[in-house]
Amino acid sequence: MPNLDVPNATLYYETLGTGPLLLCISGANGSCDIWKPLSMQLRKNFTICSYDRRGFSRSTLTGAQDYDHRLQTDADDAAALIQHLSGDDEPATVLGNSSGAVVGLELLIRHPETVRNLLCHEPPLASLLEDCESMRTEHREIYNLYRKQGIAPAALRFAESIKAGPETQGLLRSMDPKAGPYNFANSMYWFERELGIYAVSTLDLEALRRESRKLILINGEDSDPEALQYRPNVKMAGMFGSEVQIVPGGHVGFALKAKAFAEGVYALLREVDSSY
Repeated sequence: MPNLDVPNATLYYETLGTGPLLLCISGANGSCDIWKPLSMQLRKNFTICSYDRRGFSRSTLTGAQDYDHRLQTDADDAAALIQHLSGDDEPATVLGNSSGAVVGLELLIRHPETVRNLLCHEPPLASLLEDCESMRTEHREIYNLYRKQGIAPAALRFAESIKAGPETQGLLRSMDPKAGPYNFANSMYWFERELGIYAVSTLDLEALRRESRKLILINGEDSDPEALQYRPNVKMAGMFGSEVQIVPGGHVGFALKAKAFAEGVYALLREVDSSY
C-alpha cells in the first residue's frame, strides 16, 4: 500500500474511486480503516483518500517529534497528502471527524489553498465553549484514570463524558487490544498525545473567518445536542453567520450509517457547488 514520506514520519494512505479528491481525516483512533464503509458509498463520485495520522497504526515516526505543535504538524501532513495526490493547483474536499475535524480546521487556516471545502463533523473544540475549563478538568481526570487503571476504565469514562450513548460499545472496541492489532498502541498514543490537547487548542479564528465560505459545519442527527463534540459547530455557525447542517447518524455516523451519511454529505456539497 502507498506511503508518503513527510518530515520525521511516513504516512500510510489508501485511495478508492474516481473523481475529485476527498481527503478523510480520522479522529481518536487515528486509523483510516474506519472510513472503508463511506469510501465504498462515495467511490463513484470521488477519489477518496483515507490515511493513518502520524503515530497511529501504519504511519510510523521516523524522527524527533515537535509535540508542542502536533496539531499544526497534523495539518501539514494533510496538506502534503493533498499536494501529493492532486498537485499544487488542485484543492481537495476534506471531511474531518472529531479531532480529525480539528485537524481539518487547522488545515484550512494554515493551507487554505489546498481546501476546496471542509466538511467539519462534530469537532470537540472545547476552547470555543464557555465551560472549557470544566472540560479541561474532565480530560485531566480521564488521563489520570488511564495512568492509574489502564485504557478500559478511562475509555468508558471518556465515552460517558462525550455522551456517546449507543455508540459507546463501538468506542470501547476501538480501544480494546483484543479487537485489533493497532488498538493498544493507538489508544496509548491518543491518551498521551491528544486527549486534553486538541480540544483546548486555540485556533486563529480570524483566519478561519476569512475562509469560512469553504466551511460546511455538520452534526449528526442522533448526537446529543449537549455533547462536547456537538456544541462547537453551533458556536462557529453563530460566529460566521452560517448554519449547522444535520446529517444521518451520530458521532461516527459515517461508519455506522454510511449509505445515508454519504447521501447527506453529497447533497450538501452539490448545494454548495453543482460541479461536484
